[in-house]
Amino acid sequence: METLLQQIVNGLVVGSVYALVALGYTMVYGILGLINFAHGDVLMVGALVSLQVVLFIQKTWPALGAVPTLLIALVVAMAVCMAMGYIIERTAYRKLRNAPRLAPLITAIGVSFLLQTLAMIIWGRNYHSFPPLIDTTPLQPVAGVFITPVQVIILVSSALLMVGLILLVTRTKLGRAMRATAENHRVASLMGVDTNKIIATTFVLGSALAAVAGVMYATNYGVAHYAMGFIPGIKAFTAAVLGGIGNLGGAMVGGLVLGLVESIGAGYLGTITDLCNLPAWAMSANLTETCANGGSFELLSSNYQDIFAFVILGIVLIFRPTGLLGERVSDRA
Repeated sequence: METLLQQIVNGLVVGSVYALVALGYTMVYGILGLINFAHGDVLMVGALVSLQVVLFIQKTWPALGAVPTLLIALVVAMAVCMAMGYIIERTAYRKLRNAPRLAPLITAIGVSFLLQTLAMIIWGRNYHSFPPLIDTTPLQPVAGVFITPVQVIILVSSALLMVGLILLVTRTKLGRAMRATAENHRVASLMGVDTNKIIATTFVLGSALAAVAGVMYATNYGVAHYAMGFIPGIKAFTAAVLGGIGNLGGAMVGGLVLGLVESIGAGYLGTITDLCNLPAWAMSANLTETCANGGSFELLSSNYQDIFAFVILGIVLIFRPTGLLGERVSDRA
């Protein structure tokens, strides 16, 4: 039971990060019907920018506390990512709104490669250690479950951001304009809604959430590099599809469910039997020879836990293409 509770806590932490990124995917898709595959790389930029700011502050004002340093880095990372989100929408996607669906999809992939290449040029290929600004020592265990202050902050901050976004979309004038644009941007524009402004604002909000997720990810794992956004981005997209892409609540649920499945699966599968114990028909000639010479091959759960996201994506697309909370809608013209 203690193992289960521990993996649930770990799953909620990583699932919260997935959910924040998935919200960006689902907001853009809900309004434009576009999958912004460059969104995961916005997370990467947020993490690396925050790292640069932290290193600068520690060098320039070493007496400044850890919490103010992290907050300043977070604000700067959010500002940079919000500006980048606006630029991406304005230059890469706006002219393609009425183009065939394949055109913006290819453009999104191109923007993703562009961001990774620019990050590699600026920060290099190496992994960068993120300074431990928040204590990572586990708190006093409750029911045998350990949790660190960093994980507590991630869980609380993610919950507050998700609730705030829901209130923004459902209770404000901007939220009504976003929902009207998502329903039919042509009719919304005839009713006085500046759809260009609303779409740009959607990209900016999604990029801000991705920046926060990037800082959380780097703080939790203590590392940042130019390609760190690819896997979280793909998993966040999977979470959005799992919950029902275009549905904000679905993105949150999908992110948490995906995080839980990954964590619990990795925690319980443990070590697979040595591959040398496989039946003869399942072994290649090279593997048979190696095992005969006393070698061994063991697969650890950490080596294949990433496939859970793609297995779930396949299952959802086969049995419930609309996702857990999604609804069937007609295709846009």
